[in-house]
Amino acid sequence: MKADSSTQPVVVSSYTPGAIGRITELHALYYSGHWEFGLFFESKVATEMSEFLSRFDKGLDGFWVLTVGDKIVGSVAVDGREAKTVGARLRWFIMDTEHQGRGFGRILLREAIGFCKRTAIRRVYLYSFAGLDAARHLYEEFGFVLKEEHEDQTWGRTVNEQTFELLL
Repeated sequence: MKADSSTQPVVVSSYTPGAIGRITELHALYYSGHWEFGLFFESKVATEMSEFLSRFDKGLDGFWVLTVGDKIVGSVAVDGREAKTVGARLRWFIMDTEHQGRGFGRILLREAIGFCKRTAIRRVYLYSFAGLDAARHLYEEFGFVLKEEHEDQTWGRTVNEQTFELLL
């Protein structure tokens, strides 16, 4: 899938070599700079994404990167391992700060939600936390609804964790 970019081609594709490292880097830099998350969070992202990709099932799971030129600047994944019971989990949605506000996040979410619809996934959920307002705006634009909010430390520090849900 291609979209217009002012200077370089924008492409959405599946896994590409270097994706785990680059997506981990995007998460680590953003969340350390804005939320003071550290090694615990970076390690968690790398470990969980590696585990997900090592058991990836193209019939249940989705994984997309958005590149500008030859550089990965965003990603999103659908973990469908529990799609038939609790639902599919939207994960690793991130956009390089240089490329935010250009509609690229919408392109990635459209790809992920389209995959869920095509594979007859009926419930999609995600975990986020209070303060990620731009992401929350996009989730709500796509029909996600805040279902739960509570203090949690699974991010490596205490945050007000939020669970969003989309019923298809």
